Amino acid sequence: MRLKPHGWLGLVVILAAEAALFGGQPLVARWFTPLVWTGYVLFVDALAARLTGRSYLTTDRVEGVLVALASVGCWWLFEWYNAPRFWRGGADLVGLWWQYHGLEPNLFVRRVGYDWSFATIFPALFLTAAALRTTIFRRARVRPRRLTPKALGLVMALGAVSVVLPLVVVSAWLVPLVWIGWTLLLEPLNARAGRPSWLADLGHGDASRLLSLLVGGAVCGFLWEFWNYWAATRWTYTVPYLAGIKVFEMPVLGYLGFPPFALECHAMYNWLRGLVAARSAPTPVL
Repeated sequence: MRLKPHGWLGLVVILAAEAALFGGQPLVARWFTPLVWTGYVLFVDALAARLTGRSYLTTDRVEGVLVALASVGCWWLFEWYNAPRFWRGGADLVGLWWQYHGLEPNLFVRRVGYDWSFATIFPALFLTAAALRTTIFRRARVRPRRLTPKALGLVMALGAVSVVLPLVVVSAWLVPLVWIGWTLLLEPLNARAGRPSWLADLGHGDASRLLSLLVGGAVCGFLWEFWNYWAATRWTYTVPYLAGIKVFEMPVLGYLGFPPFALECHAMYNWLRGLVAARSAPTPVL
């Protein structure tokens, strides 16, 4: 397959990072997550450019910056959910549902690692979904269904409760609400405003965006856990749902959270984009 040069560079970064990791290179082991995900974003960006004609590094560079910034900001919001008392000092970060280990002791360097890693989340999800949408799911159709205004209001009310409740009631059992609440709250707003929305697409019988996001979330989720398992700086989980049955570090039921997480990221980004982008701005890559 013919790819832009940065796609091949991404593959080289992935392979070199894995080789250095398993070769015992300590610096790469500590910075493995942002390195390997930078390589993945480079590769999948070139793949999306080849398949769709658009990507963040070829045609939509300004949007690429906005996606990365939104990715950092939104994941810090999720960190707030995970640990309202976020900074406790020490080398390890204690969280309600997930915890980081092997962190850099210097807080500035640690923050660089966080933001670099967080900046790859939305681009990886959206570019993977864009590639899937133009190939596997390009003809995915369903019977057109539109929710009534009353139903949309009920969905948004459920979303508002889901967004607020985990901050008010600190409980390990409430983690599913974190991965669905913002979708329920923001997706109807995006649909009403004419922003990119899988909910609006379903009203026209188009399921391609929905399916590509769900599968893209599952693909990236598996890769997050696979690559995390071998890294020196990594995360582990403490959740009450079949916690002893794991694939890598993730309890097996946790993998069900990655598809709706992709929907949530998409809803959050397009809502934020709608607040700052001009009406004449090009449509997003996904």
